[in-house]
Amino acid sequence: MLAPKFQDKKIGLVEVRQIFKISSVGTIAGCYVLDGKVARNAKVHIMRGDKQIAEAQIESLKQQKNEAKEVSKGNECGIKLKGFDDLKEFDQLEIIISEQVAL
Repeated sequence: MLAPKFQDKKIGLVEVRQIFKISSVGTIAGCYVLDGKVARNAKVHIMRGDKQIAEAQIESLKQQKNEAKEVSKGNECGIKLKGFDDLKEFDQLEIIISEQVAL
């Protein structure tokens, strides 16, 4: 029995439009989905300019104050990342999911 292989797949691109610092929660990124979609269980590559500055997991995804499983292209959302608070306006977040690859 072979162990399953996983491959990362980009499913969306998000631009940070505004940063909200909340003392009890941390940093929330007010974002606009430029392409694809954002899923709550996804990983994120944080891009500043042409460089990837970090990788994080989405901790919470909200759309109009409600928890959301996913948010599609053309909508706004709030994203809280696990263990990463150094977001700046106009950073781009590449949304990545891991898919199992057939052998």
